[in-house]
Amino acid sequence: MSTTATLQLGDVAPDFALPGVDGKTWRLSDVRDKPVACVIFMCNHCPYVKATIDRLIAIQRDYAGKGVQLIGINSNETKNYPEDDLPHMIRWATEKAFNFPYLRDEAQAVARAYGAERTPHIFLFDRERKLRYTGAIDDNTQDASKVTRRYLREAIDALLASQPVKDTQTPAMGCSIKWA
Repeated sequence: MSTTATLQLGDVAPDFALPGVDGKTWRLSDVRDKPVACVIFMCNHCPYVKATIDRLIAIQRDYAGKGVQLIGINSNETKNYPEDDLPHMIRWATEKAFNFPYLRDEAQAVARAYGAERTPHIFLFDRERKLRYTGAIDDNTQDASKVTRRYLREAIDALLASQPVKDTQTPAMGCSIKWA
């Protein structure tokens, strides 16, 4: 179980160096030129992530040209959840044509540093990498056709317009992080 409190609004994002499905080591500082960075704790096996992955791919597609960068991080232990290991991550990212980095946090240190609790769990940062939104992607974790509030898109739009985020926190709905 995590022993670190979740980042609080206004906290600066902890940097990291994690292997990606593309064979590169990624750091948050690699996207320092982007005005908005979104760290998403996610995994392969969780039905909530599976139900929302196309929405995340669409968000990256729709906002890439505006300087928004999503970064997925899988911190689950793999002894009991072998489908969350790096080879399975590579396979799933290829099948779904991920358009954002998908990284492996084997030691779970990044999940602890952020205080991630669920998959998916969103942490949205402004240009100074201060936390401006945390929680859910939207208000329906299972059925995209029933979404009425798009929390992540609303928060991104506010940051891009240099406006305060209206709803800064929502409950992260999903599977628990699988701690070693």
